[in-house]
Amino acid sequence: VVRRRLLQRYEHQPFISCLAGFYSCRWKRYQRERTEPGKCCCSMRECMFFPLLVAAFCFSLVFLYTWGEGKNDYNGFDWYNYGNLGFWFLWSLVILIVAAVLFAYISLLLVLAMCLLAEGQQLYLHWSHKIGTFLVLAFSISSLFALSILWRDHRKTVRLSFQVTAPYLHIGAIAIMVLLAWPVALHAIRADKKVTQVIIVGPYLAILVFLFLIPLGMYSPCIREMGTLGPKPALIGHRGAPMLAPENTEMSFLKTIEHGGDGLETDVAISYDGVPFLMHDDTLRRTTNIQEVYPNDTGKAASFFSWDALQKLNAGTWFLKNKPFVGMGSLSKADQNQAMNQSIYTLSSFLRLADSHNKLVIFDLYRPPEKHPYRNLWIRKILDVILKESKIKRHLVLWLHNGVRSFVQSVAPGFQHTMGRKAPIEDLLKHNIVKLNLVYTDMSSEDIRKYAEANITTNFYVVNEPWLYSLAWCSGAHSVTTNAVHLLKDLSQPLFLMTPQQYNIMWILTDLTSAFLISLIFAL
Repeated sequence: VVRRRLLQRYEHQPFISCLAGFYSCRWKRYQRERTEPGKCCCSMRECMFFPLLVAAFCFSLVFLYTWGEGKNDYNGFDWYNYGNLGFWFLWSLVILIVAAVLFAYISLLLVLAMCLLAEGQQLYLHWSHKIGTFLVLAFSISSLFALSILWRDHRKTVRLSFQVTAPYLHIGAIAIMVLLAWPVALHAIRADKKVTQVIIVGPYLAILVFLFLIPLGMYSPCIREMGTLGPKPALIGHRGAPMLAPENTEMSFLKTIEHGGDGLETDVAISYDGVPFLMHDDTLRRTTNIQEVYPNDTGKAASFFSWDALQKLNAGTWFLKNKPFVGMGSLSKADQNQAMNQSIYTLSSFLRLADSHNKLVIFDLYRPPEKHPYRNLWIRKILDVILKESKIKRHLVLWLHNGVRSFVQSVAPGFQHTMGRKAPIEDLLKHNIVKLNLVYTDMSSEDIRKYAEANITTNFYVVNEPWLYSLAWCSGAHSVTTNAVHLLKDLSQPLFLMTPQQYNIMWILTDLTSAFLISLIFAL
């Protein structure tokens, strides 16, 4: 009898050994302790630390989701860092990888803890994992805090993402609660006091009921009746196709046209001798080889260069060197050669290209700095290029600049006048506004519908991710400005689209199935 008990006590338990080994670094059987009925699953110190492990999991999950859904703006984040640090690097991708690794690490620790509890083992987290948990918690909280301060609009992006991802997040949360039912039920049954059982089961049931009912407050424009989805939003290439070619170059706009874009967006500055040209930044440092050609003028405003000087710059080699977008892929040899030979593009050439392909154009106009000879004549110069040099069909021009709108309407009737902010419908109609050009974080299906009733369409910028384009589609947007015409053009329907009846069935079946499984676990 004694020998049999000794064999039972020291019998080989590879599964538990692995669990305890990875979680506690206790690989030997004699190093582990089982939880006796009615006793706590761990020491007081471990009981105090376990909530920190759970908190690290929650905060790392929140940060991973928040940063992952911000992929639409990764390019802007990386260029912001380039402006501050002076060199190019894909910081956004590094942060995403770090966040994913830390979340995977904490998730593994939590899974190991749940398995040990289910096996009736006492918890003891090794000191190295405790340090790791503190580091993950500190990184996640500090990163979320930094995002809330430096990138406040990102919160709006996350809120918009819930309109697409919330149904799937709901199913995932319910699945986790089903998996947690086993250790919760096991320890509730082993508890020898009613109070202890209530403390264990009460919070679990409260969270479960909350998750069951949360769809009642859920809204998404992609949950709609059959046949009510509007047409696919038109695609306007943001500085052309900057994921396929250097921005604001002829190649970039040709790529947009090649992939079926409906319009072209750009930025217009004026050279020192009065030639309107395409350039987004104040300086030429980011998108040209000015460091090689004019090394002493890298900080000089682009508008203070003559057109002859600007023509000597290459506007494509930086694109091949920096690869400015995450996951942009490799270019063919022909495209690489074409990109290497791009130069700064004039407004006149841009408008002729758009007119020849019957594409809409929209542009931001940058007033020349002080002491520039065309500082007070810039609008007239740009209008001369539009009306006299390029002679583009006027209905293709979406006029965005608001400073001298009345003057432009008088000398150039026929433009589609566009406002860059929301305003009362009465004011928009008074100024003959036919389109709104809004940042995507201002997206609201109710506002889109209200403006559409007054024959005012909406364009949102910059929309790169399929989920965000799907949301704009469901919300009724007329068009979007995007860096990814080649990707969004192939989207045949929104990523998430179902009728209210289909969603209710999915919601009820999920809740009923999970309730049955949880009840079964507690009953066994």
